Amino acid sequence: MSQWLALTLAMAAACAVVLAIVVINHRRVGEDDDPTQTPDVMEYMTMMIGVVYAIVLGLAIAGVWEGRGAAQESVRLEAQALHEVVARSEVWPAGVRERIGADVDAYVRHVVGPEWRAMAERGEVTARGDELLGRVRRTVSEYRPADAHEAGAYQPLVDQVAAADDARGLRADSAGATMPGVVWFGLVAGALVAVGLIFALQIRRTFRELLLAGLYSALIAFLLFLIWSIDAPFGRGVSATTEPFLHHFPHLGD
Repeated sequence: MSQWLALTLAMAAACAVVLAIVVINHRRVGEDDDPTQTPDVMEYMTMMIGVVYAIVLGLAIAGVWEGRGAAQESVRLEAQALHEVVARSEVWPAGVRERIGADVDAYVRHVVGPEWRAMAERGEVTARGDELLGRVRRTVSEYRPADAHEAGAYQPLVDQVAAADDARGLRADSAGATMPGVVWFGLVAGALVAVGLIFALQIRRTFRELLLAGLYSALIAFLLFLIWSIDAPFGRGVSATTEPFLHHFPHLGD
């Protein structure tokens, strides 16, 4: 099932449940019931709970979006560092340069392929990726420069490999879901309370009230789905992409 279909079904289900409850509740209300008698304090409490929940939703969206941005930045830093490794190795002999290029290509090909799928499905990086990056590190660190010109590129190359390793660690930390289970419990419980409180205002079956009740419940369903979609930076709809790797290594995207 596509995520857009899941979103549509979730919003439709939220609207259907709320409207069904409104209709059933209206049938149970006596003819002498006066909806204008809702206490002012009830309206105030309903408004305040809605405002508080809106703030919580906003903070949750900002948090998961920041996590998604950090994940994408770690990908960019890793790709840039690996590109610098290949570029700075140009001053070394052809044989060493080709080995470094081949090792980097093998690592990047694994990252944008099997490892990316592993992050999406299991929220973790692979041991094979660690092994391939270790091979790049060994190829760089084991070479002994033949002159001062080659020696000048040695330490920057080692530093760039270390930067790629550090960015990989950040990517691994961002691979899983960012929202704790207790926060999800609070968001879902808050949604139930926020939607449930609209019935305390004794809404009727007029078109305007039914429309507003349906739109309100659909909006909350959409915002919860948006948080869920961004929550796993590498695994769902609004996720980090492999574009930085493919930008620096376009030949691996064929």
